[in-house]
Amino acid sequence: MTHDMPAAVGEILNRHLGREGALLPILHDIQAEFGYVPEEVQPQITKALNISKAEVHGVVSFYHDFRDHKAGAHVVKLCRAEACQAVGADRVAAHAKRALGVDWHGTSADGVTLEPVFCLGLCACGPAAMVDGRLMGRVDEARVDAVLAGVRG
Repeated sequence: MTHDMPAAVGEILNRHLGREGALLPILHDIQAEFGYVPEEVQPQITKALNISKAEVHGVVSFYHDFRDHKAGAHVVKLCRAEACQAVGADRVAAHAKRALGVDWHGTSADGVTLEPVFCLGLCACGPAAMVDGRLMGRVDEARVDAVLAGVRG
């Protein structure tokens, strides 16, 4: 744990203590601060909220947007929902994995993290993707190549 991490987490906890349902906002703020939810801060959270480590772990592992490790400099999320699968998302995902040389949740040597997401709300424009927070519809293999070229170079 870095020297500033406990203090930063303490400030986040203080902002949310006393609120009903504080765990999710706390986890979101921690991820915004560090880029992930470090396992080493979970005891600090459990103590402040008087909950078990299992409860914190369950929430972090259940929600796909929480990470337990840092992502690369760029994050490519590909929709895995049924509407996108029906229009070629599996093919696009396989292409992205090959192009990056990683599997889901992996980060390429040049800093691109590939993550699955279960619905981006662009069902009529699938396959859908999100690249560094920017939504994209009608993504095919050529568009994956163009996106990767843009974020890599």
